[in-house]
Amino acid sequence: MPAPSAPGPRARLPIAVYVLGLSVFALGTSEFMLSGILQPLARDLRVSIPQAGLLVSAFAIGMVVGAPVLAAATLRLPRRTTLISLLALFGLGQVAGALSPSYSVLFVSRVVSALACAGFWAVGAAVAVSLVPVNARARAMAVMVGGLSIANIAGVPAGALLGQHAGWRSAFWAVAVLTAIGLVGVVALVPRTEVPTGEDRPQLRRELTIYKDTQVWLALIATAMNGAAVFALFSYLSPLLTDTAGLAESWVPGVLVLFGVGALIGTFIGGRIADAHLFGTLFGGIAASTVVLTVLALTAHSPIAAVALSLMLGVTAFTTAPALNARMFNVANAAPTLAGATTTAAFNIGNTLGPWLGGVTISAGWGYPSVAWTGAALAAVAVLTTALAYRIHRAPGRSRVVAVSGGGGVPSGRAATSPRRAPSPTGSEAPSPTSTTVEATETH
Repeated sequence: MPAPSAPGPRARLPIAVYVLGLSVFALGTSEFMLSGILQPLARDLRVSIPQAGLLVSAFAIGMVVGAPVLAAATLRLPRRTTLISLLALFGLGQVAGALSPSYSVLFVSRVVSALACAGFWAVGAAVAVSLVPVNARARAMAVMVGGLSIANIAGVPAGALLGQHAGWRSAFWAVAVLTAIGLVGVVALVPRTEVPTGEDRPQLRRELTIYKDTQVWLALIATAMNGAAVFALFSYLSPLLTDTAGLAESWVPGVLVLFGVGALIGTFIGGRIADAHLFGTLFGGIAASTVVLTVLALTAHSPIAAVALSLMLGVTAFTTAPALNARMFNVANAAPTLAGATTTAAFNIGNTLGPWLGGVTISAGWGYPSVAWTGAALAAVAVLTTALAYRIHRAPGRSRVVAVSGGGGVPSGRAATSPRRAPSPTGSEAPSPTSTTVEATETH
């Protein structure tokens, strides 16, 4: 696919990006809806709540493993074909879940769905980024992340409502229908792409060289720690609200929706400002999350504070999401599919690590406010990691060269060293007219 021209900063995004966001809404609803149907599901399948909860862990682990594996396995396949295949597989996983006669069958269906979800997100993110100029990457990723945010606002509560009134299986059928709608959209509106040939053809060995770059690992750690900070609290928000803040259980769905509204607001803000102020968005958002979590730990016994800070955490945490995604694509520009896979894996490592650490502090007898302290500590690690990445980025003599346009020069996927160029007014480093390199645009 030819590189898109660079329109003005407020140019419209292609409709295909919104189609991918709609598909992510279906995927995100399936990923998070179990929290609202766990009890009826456990009763129907005659398993304990902890056993039913393992279905959540199975999905997260499937996402961590599936993203890089499927990205590598489908590297030389047309991206549109890959998206269609993975979305169809995901839909079949939802049907299998709805028809599951036993816990073991449902468990397998969740793993298969997670693998397809991970692959779709990784490839879909690469497609979304390829359809827009570099100065619109964060906005494109905000649309995809926005699909997850809306899933939390509308999809998860709707799934819980269906589960309570029409049985938990109805929630899986609903997601299957949403997936079918997304599939039609991808078939109709996502452009066809041909697999590059010759010297430009994708090579796994060459793309794997991005993992030699320290900046890629720093971006991965920051993404994982930010996700862990949020989910250390979010996973135990319900008991914190009822047992610590003293709210009635009937308040919990409303607060969860409020968190989702905050996430949507944060995603919108991040998508608007991250392209122009990438590092500023990262620092501001993660530091704000650290403060919010710390204040929540200190005021968790206040119902008003707990509700208000839940909304604020949604805003601060998701303001960084488009920037974290764009950052990974910038430093791993030579391997966009693996960049998307790495971001997906990093987010889900955080989604697994955060709840586990939160559970450790609760089991140690430190109470539910301890999960907020845990989240604050994890967010602080993300701030420090981002600070180190910024210091390396600004170090004299280090270029942000991450790929070559063809022919000789630095092998694709390797960071190179070249004389430092003066930053442009937006903070990016412009290559010289004769340069054959492609540089990531990273603003401050």
